[in-house]
Amino acid sequence: MEDRSPVNLIRIARDSGTEEGAEPLNLGTRVRGLRKSKGWTLEQAARQAGLARSTLSKIENGQMSPTYEALKKLAVGLEISVPQLFTPPSAGQISGRMAVTKTGQGKTHATVTYEHELLGEALSKKQMLPYRARIRARSVEEFDGWVRHDGEEFLYVLTGVIRLYTEFYEPIEMRRGDSAYYDATMGHNVVSVSDEDATILWVTSLS
Repeated sequence: MEDRSPVNLIRIARDSGTEEGAEPLNLGTRVRGLRKSKGWTLEQAARQAGLARSTLSKIENGQMSPTYEALKKLAVGLEISVPQLFTPPSAGQISGRMAVTKTGQGKTHATVTYEHELLGEALSKKQMLPYRARIRARSVEEFDGWVRHDGEEFLYVLTGVIRLYTEFYEPIEMRRGDSAYYDATMGHNVVSVSDEDATILWVTSLS
């Protein structure tokens, strides 16, 4: 059975994300910081997490070691994963950037084969480019050769059925919920094979 004790979660989190020689994390301080970052009182945070106010107070003040069930409730209430309770962002690396794109408000760019809607357009110097695409093409003959560019790419089918053509693999038919992650320097094209134009989410790395 998988060991899900707090001690093991701390070890996993530290092994994967904490620099050698870093100070041990104080869970109580971490929880208090997360609570205050949301502007919540002890009562509000306890209610969100489904814990007694006294229990949360004892956790924050290091007066009790929470069970895994309590840690799960805390994580759900704070809207993070359990390992994130033990892995605060490195100082000086928090940008706090965020952009929300409401449905239909993305910047559009249409071509003969695709109709792109750029998402998160308000942010500059992004490290990835997310966009929703309507696939107009019905055959690879509609493309002027392979599409290829720097970086890696993630594709997720939202509606309809597509066929993903790549330079080194056989064509793959993909339906709603299917996804692919691939090297974008490899030639690739996507066509709709359903009656209606398929729509997909594309995320392209920019580095």
